[in-house]
Amino acid sequence: MKPFLRWLGLLAAAVLALQLFFVVRIAAMAVVDPQSTAFERSEAWRLLNEKGTLRWRQQWVAYPQISSNLKRAVIASEDDGFAYHEGVDWDALEKAWQKNAQAEAQVAKAQAAKKPGAAPAKGKPAARPPKVVGGSTITQQLAKNLFLSGERTLLRKGQEFVLTLLLEALLSKERILEIYLNSVEWGEGVFGAEAAAQHYFRKPASKLSTYEAARLAVMLPRPKYFEKLPNSSYIAGRAGVIVNRLTDAELP
Repeated sequence: MKPFLRWLGLLAAAVLALQLFFVVRIAAMAVVDPQSTAFERSEAWRLLNEKGTLRWRQQWVAYPQISSNLKRAVIASEDDGFAYHEGVDWDALEKAWQKNAQAEAQVAKAQAAKKPGAAPAKGKPAARPPKVVGGSTITQQLAKNLFLSGERTLLRKGQEFVLTLLLEALLSKERILEIYLNSVEWGEGVFGAEAAAQHYFRKPASKLSTYEAARLAVMLPRPKYFEKLPNSSYIAGRAGVIVNRLTDAELP
């Protein structure tokens, strides 16, 4: 029993030390710009391994040098309650769970209706896996990008929740948004608002128009995919919706 308790104590001490490490790192971010994120480092490693080269675009710009159009567009598209919540939008999370449960139920019903071993009917595609809808806030996305791997486990989700609360407790909303906009991915090897503005529109992030900002915001869930579809009708249509919502997006 004693060895078990000893190992349990060591594990608890290790977990506590890790959380203290995160506290120090996040507190330092109040005044020091992070040089890179865990996600950026993993992407750099992937590009080097897959392509043997590292095409990288990123330039940190201060919060006032990022167009308010882009700030509002990202909030309207990704997290319209950013200025008010404490890191987790429970209403959005509940709605996401409900949508995912409904999608899974529909796929299960379609699979149950199909006879075992039967091929899909002509003209009818096989039931696709349900599209997982997320309920992550900007703060949660930043917590994941800064410190965590891309794996989806209950333990990683729990750590993301703790990091989200620490970010909200130790940094201002403006600082959280500033770090997010300077580190979020906007294409393969394209990170941050300044790099994205230069890459797609050949202008600084401070000069983005409402429509340009909306187009960038729409890309965020799947930036590498949309980078290959510059004339996508979905991006154009969704960007128009975001433009109409800009005035309702409140900045911190």
